[in-house]
Amino acid sequence: MKIEFVREIAAPADTVWQVITDFSSYSQWNPFVTACSCDLTVDAPIAMTVRLGEQVRDQVEFVSEVVPGELFEYRMKPVGWLLHSYRQHEVCAVNDTTTRYRSIFELNGWISPLVGMMLGKALHNGFEGMTDSLVSRAESMVKLSTLGQEVSDDDI
Repeated sequence: MKIEFVREIAAPADTVWQVITDFSSYSQWNPFVTACSCDLTVDAPIAMTVRLGEQVRDQVEFVSEVVPGELFEYRMKPVGWLLHSYRQHEVCAVNDTTTRYRSIFELNGWISPLVGMMLGKALHNGFEGMTDSLVSRAESMVKLSTLGQEVSDDDI
């Protein structure tokens, strides 16, 4: 199962990267990952509270790749050949004021079709909600900063 979204964001790449990696602010804008804690280093845990439809669950995955300003990827601890996943945030500057953001989630393994049947719609909706909210958050930060206002979490 693969879930992918690509969006063009009217914000510089560093602003988009800031939103993605400001984990302590996820509760203020992210409807899918409502809490997150992570040290952006390979093999570090990423502890998240995730809303899947009506269910809320805590989970820990592990950072697998970081290219500062461009790429952040993490993976679940694989359950052998039964189930493994990865999640990737990719940030690419189109120009100084526009960024292309790509969100990828991939679930593989022997039981991935079953997990996809059970959670596929909730996962799709969750990743889509997070992607759309990331766009709104980054663009709001740009609008506020162009008005000459210092941006605080209460403003966004």
